[in-house]
Amino acid sequence: MADGVNNPSPRDEAVLAPMQGTVVQLVVAVGDQVQAGDPLCVLEAMKMEHVVVAPIAGRITLVACAPEQTVMPDELLLRLQAGATIEVQAAQVIARDLDQLRPDLQESLARHARTSDAARPAAVAKRHTLGQRTARENVADLCDPGSFTEYGALTLAAQRKRRSLEDLIDNTPADGMVVGIGTVNGTAFGEKARCVVLAYDYTVLAGTQGFQNHRKTDRLIDLARKLNLPLVFFTEGGGGRPGDVDTENLFASWLECPTFTNLARLSGKVPLIGVNQGRCFAGNAAMLGICDVIIATEASNIGMGGPAMIEGGGLGVYKPEDIGPISVQRLTGVVDLVARDEAHAVAMAKQYLSYFQGSVENWQCADQRALRHCIPENRLRMYDIREVITLLADTGSVLELRPDFGLGAVTAFIRIEGRPLGLVANNPGFLAGAIESDGAKKMARFMRLCNAFKIPLLFLCDTPGIMVGPEAEKSGTVRHASELFIVGAQLEVPFATIILRKCYGLGAQAMVGGHLKAPLFTVAWPTGEFGPMGLEGAVKLGFKRELDALEDPLARDAEFERMVEKMYQHGKAVNVATYFEFDDVIDPQDSRQWVTRLLG
Repeated sequence: MADGVNNPSPRDEAVLAPMQGTVVQLVVAVGDQVQAGDPLCVLEAMKMEHVVVAPIAGRITLVACAPEQTVMPDELLLRLQAGATIEVQAAQVIARDLDQLRPDLQESLARHARTSDAARPAAVAKRHTLGQRTARENVADLCDPGSFTEYGALTLAAQRKRRSLEDLIDNTPADGMVVGIGTVNGTAFGEKARCVVLAYDYTVLAGTQGFQNHRKTDRLIDLARKLNLPLVFFTEGGGGRPGDVDTENLFASWLECPTFTNLARLSGKVPLIGVNQGRCFAGNAAMLGICDVIIATEASNIGMGGPAMIEGGGLGVYKPEDIGPISVQRLTGVVDLVARDEAHAVAMAKQYLSYFQGSVENWQCADQRALRHCIPENRLRMYDIREVITLLADTGSVLELRPDFGLGAVTAFIRIEGRPLGLVANNPGFLAGAIESDGAKKMARFMRLCNAFKIPLLFLCDTPGIMVGPEAEKSGTVRHASELFIVGAQLEVPFATIILRKCYGLGAQAMVGGHLKAPLFTVAWPTGEFGPMGLEGAVKLGFKRELDALEDPLARDAEFERMVEKMYQHGKAVNVATYFEFDDVIDPQDSRQWVTRLLG
């Protein structure tokens, strides 16, 4: 007869320890009947409990372990005998309610719910009363529906030493900053539409920069770097926050904060879009200023210091509305795009971002024959360069940056046959298109932006040259205009130039990357005219002695006009083309074909 220990029955099943551990619970005793899968004992290893279950149905014949006993791998724990007479029932299927929430999940969901706008009706109502949206509303409008994944939603302000946990949960959700990853323009661009989004929440501590939201910012900046994703930043807020007392034993000055460096390191690596509504001062303004493009509503006030900082510096007492209003910042070139309100600003951000996301399949354009009539036959008559741009580009695709700054230049993103291009043009409506300091700064910055993100450039040239004179030199023209030659020589993206009318002097050379053969192609419309300087000036300087020798004013004027006409005939496009100084004189209606065939 089998004794169950040294001579087990052939029908006995040994249950061995699956690992080294300690028996913390013995569930069965000798004689108990079990089904396959029933728990037999519980082992603990490295603070983790492991349930040992019956491998078959049967009766327990031996218990070889005891509570608190340490066992080794494959050590005998129990034996059970498969009993032929035991009626083995089918294992019961436990019906689970998939909608049932465990207490730990309920706690998490409840905490997340307290971060939503719905949990803070008074704060949201105040925002809406002022005609403004919440941070979460702006993020929801920017991102495709259901695409935004939030990071750090449960973060609280570092003020536990001075405020209760309930107070912080109610009043500092997400530490005043909504951050995450979503898609923007996903229908058109698919995977290319992923984007990092950060938004200061003005309803929480006035959108100030706290210890934890700086850490959240750094986290998302790092993800933008690793994933090579564009970053959109809603920056409204009052700058650094003095009330985060939890860090008082860790930091004295807060100047070790790496966030500004981290964001600046993204410049030229991924598109950075800053969007602002309302007050944006100090650190928030610095974040905004780092961005490639600044989109601000008409209600914005943007400054490197708010009223408290100005007064504290002994510089006077001002209201927030007095500091950096949009009427000032649109003229200084700080703001690239002025929006009517937050909805318009978000729409602009989507459009701006689209040029970095790729081509679109569906496009339309105006009848290109209209370009033949944009330039007046009177070579001295002004025309609207923006009309030319609108006709040349795909319908609705023009997004002009900084239109109120550097008025002699136009910089814009456009599409031609759905492909994104950067466009730089002279504006004959301001100083006849001469390149002055602000215009040069505007063009150089835009050229660098396009070069960094591999967006081809198209130049529309109509300039009498670089602005000269005592007043021009007071603005640093030598440095700013010369910067165009540096940037042009360093362009790595394909670029091309179409000469619309005047192509004179150093200004013209700046519009072709340094010389006429530097672009991928340089072509002129029939209205094009070339020379080392403006015709009238060339005649006055070069033939001053001959003209002064004519005493009769009428004769002098007639000779002047004759000389100008002679120089014009020599420098007009169809004649200069015979010397192969540029590539061709084209029908204006063929301009788009040259762009699509050669810029690709």
